[in-house]
Amino acid sequence: MRLTKAFQPTLKEVPAEAQIASHRLMLRAGLVRQTSSGIYAWLPAGLRVLRNIEQIVREEQDAIGAQEVLMPTLQSADLWRRSGRYDAYGPEMLRIQDRHGRDLLYGPTNEEMITDIFGASVKSYKDLPKALYHIQWKFRDEVRPRFGVMRGREFLMKDAYSFDATYEDAVASYRRMMLSYLRIFQRLGVRAVPMVADTGPIGGDLSHEFLVLAPTGESGVFFDAALEEQDWLGRPVDCDDHESLATFFSTVTDHYAATDEKHDEAEWAKIPEERKREGRGIEVGHIFYFGTKYTESMGIEVIGSDGASFHPQMGSYGIGVSRLVGAIIEASHDEAGIIWPASVAPYRAAILNLRQGDEACDAICDSIYGTDPENFLYDDRSERAGVKFNDADLMGHPWQIIVGPRGAKEGKVELKQRATGERFELSVEDALAKIGAA
Repeated sequence: MRLTKAFQPTLKEVPAEAQIASHRLMLRAGLVRQTSSGIYAWLPAGLRVLRNIEQIVREEQDAIGAQEVLMPTLQSADLWRRSGRYDAYGPEMLRIQDRHGRDLLYGPTNEEMITDIFGASVKSYKDLPKALYHIQWKFRDEVRPRFGVMRGREFLMKDAYSFDATYEDAVASYRRMMLSYLRIFQRLGVRAVPMVADTGPIGGDLSHEFLVLAPTGESGVFFDAALEEQDWLGRPVDCDDHESLATFFSTVTDHYAATDEKHDEAEWAKIPEERKREGRGIEVGHIFYFGTKYTESMGIEVIGSDGASFHPQMGSYGIGVSRLVGAIIEASHDEAGIIWPASVAPYRAAILNLRQGDEACDAICDSIYGTDPENFLYDDRSERAGVKFNDADLMGHPWQIIVGPRGAKEGKVELKQRATGERFELSVEDALAKIGAA
């Protein structure tokens, strides 16, 4: 994308309503614009980040056998009355009526709907297990929406649901999903530590939340450094084998990790000092096992191998896709702007033409841009070099390919890595190879 053609409305001034770094930087870098309290429009660069996160989530959910569906944002109140949650959920649920006076709600979550869809289709134990997920907008009417996309009213969420015949199978599904989450967060370039959590209004008795470490996190976190050292992508786990999943799960849960609400000083004291890690965390994911809570309340049964009917075991698993954009920025930024992990960045690199109109500079920039126009943002504006440098740092592209008249005459460019600030003078071919675009 050429910046002269892009819709990338950056701001020079920090908006007064933005209290945390991610909110300020998302507004300044032109990722989002607020349309009403707690509700945001996603502009092209911000939408590219959302789509990159979605794709990683999809790939890792598909890898464990989960299948994608898409459920509507509006749900019938009758579904929630069947489960008993319609009145219990509270004022965070947006309740509305259509023109015929039928009660509807804007879904804050989808346990009831997916259970109903499942129950209408699956009648035999032979069709189990099943894991279904979707990525859809949710709405929760927060009393005080704040911190931009970190605590908005409308948000994009991946929610998945598992259905199993037995408790043992349901626990295996839970562990399988935990592995998927750890791999997702590793690919996103953030450290997300799983911690035992309360189940809240979802219900259930087995639950972990995943917290990204950031100074502005809502919760205090305490954990064993051994959890930082794991390579979840490289760990061999047979997702179809209960014992292999149990071994993986032990690797996670045998190490201390707790939020301040569940922190145990006696257990914490047993951790060697050099392995103790403390900080703040932002919740970006939550997984639950809740057994037959919904299949029983909604009357969903399947026929077992002995001919008797039973209520399938369930779990639900959420990832805040839009919240992750803010969490990643909170964990990865500096005074100049955003520092995107390469896996989610809106563009692989920014091409900075420092002498627009110079024949050699234009030729090199056009040549580089032509190799991958989808993933390069070409700053072809007639602006001062300082403006281009500042905007590139603000937007946080992993690499900056800087083309000036002196280097262009020799066929060289300056390559800057945003995360470290390192600079390299290289040929065009070597620069492209270094950023993985050759």
